[in-house]
Amino acid sequence: MPKRHPTLIPLSQDHHHALALALRCRKQGLGQIKPMGAKGLRERATEFLGLYARELISHFRAEEEILFPRLRAQVPDSDQLIDELLRDHESIRRAIPKLEAGTSLGKLIFDLGDLLERHIRREERELFPLFEQHAELMNAEEIGEKINRILSARLKE
Repeated sequence: MPKRHPTLIPLSQDHHHALALALRCRKQGLGQIKPMGAKGLRERATEFLGLYARELISHFRAEEEILFPRLRAQVPDSDQLIDELLRDHESIRRAIPKLEAGTSLGKLIFDLGDLLERHIRREERELFPLFEQHAELMNAEEIGEKINRILSARLKE
């Protein structure tokens, strides 16, 4: 990944963890990693639920409450991209009860891994560069402090 604006580094670090999981989910859904079958799918579901609770809830919150609104306000052309990213967040949230139920995991695990990877790639390749182009206009330091406040709270939970 390219060198990021300091404001975005904590979010990019989360992306690194989530991308690794996304790859494991896709491979698990295709039966390419062991344990295969139901046991492996349950392991990936548990791993996804853990990452969601530990990182993704606060990550989504930091983006939705801080980053996205500031970008929208400064860069009107960002509306469509942000709307699509918000839909991805919602799709992931809606999948959580299905993961917890633990049934029909094969397609769900693969699809979640695929969605998570595409989502992260869009943020890294489109959203973050857009932020970086306009960072000077947006008081990036203040945004970074607010993002860090949300992300650091998860360490105390």
